[in-house]
Amino acid sequence: MTQPKAALGGIRVLDLSRVLAGPWSTQILGDLGADVIKVEKPGAGDDTRAWGPPFLPDTDGRHGDAAYYLCANRNKRSLAIDFAKPEGAEIVRRLVPQCQILVENFKTGGLKKYGLDYASIAKINPSIVYCSITGFGQDGPYAHRPGYDYMIQAMGGLMSLTGEPAGEPMKSAVAVVDLFTGMYAVTAILAALRHAERTGEGQRLDISLLDCSVALLANLGASYLLSGEKPTRLGNQHAAIAPYQVFATADGHIVVTIGNDGQFRHFCTALGLALADDPRFASNEARVTHRGDLTAAIAPAMSARTTAAWVLALEAVDVPCGPINTLPEVYADPQVIARGAVESMMRADGAEVKLAANPIRMSVTDPEPRLPPPLLGQDTESALADLIGANAVDIAAWRARGII
Repeated sequence: MTQPKAALGGIRVLDLSRVLAGPWSTQILGDLGADVIKVEKPGAGDDTRAWGPPFLPDTDGRHGDAAYYLCANRNKRSLAIDFAKPEGAEIVRRLVPQCQILVENFKTGGLKKYGLDYASIAKINPSIVYCSITGFGQDGPYAHRPGYDYMIQAMGGLMSLTGEPAGEPMKSAVAVVDLFTGMYAVTAILAALRHAERTGEGQRLDISLLDCSVALLANLGASYLLSGEKPTRLGNQHAAIAPYQVFATADGHIVVTIGNDGQFRHFCTALGLALADDPRFASNEARVTHRGDLTAAIAPAMSARTTAAWVLALEAVDVPCGPINTLPEVYADPQVIARGAVESMMRADGAEVKLAANPIRMSVTDPEPRLPPPLLGQDTESALADLIGANAVDIAAWRARGII
């Protein structure tokens, strides 16, 4: 189940996570070559299998898995095991010695009653890297609460900073907290794996959506901590750079991102406007202070030409800019196509699925799409035979009792 030159070849992940943050992290590990064993509830599976429409129809045109599930579960094997039943939990525990990493995103303390909490697992495999992803972390007054991306975008401050100044606070269109939490989890897992390989010592990783959301405030959080002033929503403008915003063109819109004074001078030349020597606009600090006047001076000129014409004109003078593409335009973009950003995979039932490729590029151990998102439980028998030596009699008995 590993590539000869996979970066994580020989590493096995026991994946007890579902929805997005956990599966996103384990998909990245799988893309890098780890053997990911995804444990799901028989008959139901990961919640996101039903989070649609749209759904991928199977080869007979019947209702299949949702796009939401497909986006985060490539390069995994699916085992349908009911670990709410003692025999199912014991099967999962028998898998533990074969794994170097365990990822779960149950509520704090939720796996203890099944004997699948860190203390229980560490007794079986002391060197395991056990990553817990929760809404609020393993301690603190909110530790017992469930957490979803949307509510954490709100509680963590991101929504207060997103949207038009006079409009309501807005969430991101994609679940950015879940996705970044998944990536923070991968970073922590790889660091802990390095430590475990060097010392033999495993550890518990406590990754929370709220912690990650607060970290994502980045420069805006730092600005508040420095100044004590509450940032306000600026819509499509930037709190610390100008002009760094959307402008209307003759046939649509364009984003202009001026990062320094030299770029601003080139921008003014392309516009045919003598703004660069105006004291109100001569430095970025001045432009931010007088952003209203700056926008008023630029907007009429920008509206006189089409988006495509402005892209050509501004790129010619090294001014960063870009059109606001719809998704059809994104996937038709020649750069996106050249970079191989979309891959096609064939599932076990013969259904073809198109997915976003892993964006990591490595000269020796490049991520590889080895396995399409699995059907629910498609690998149960083969994986249990391979990993814990289950035979046909074991499998039949477990199936008869609803364990698998």
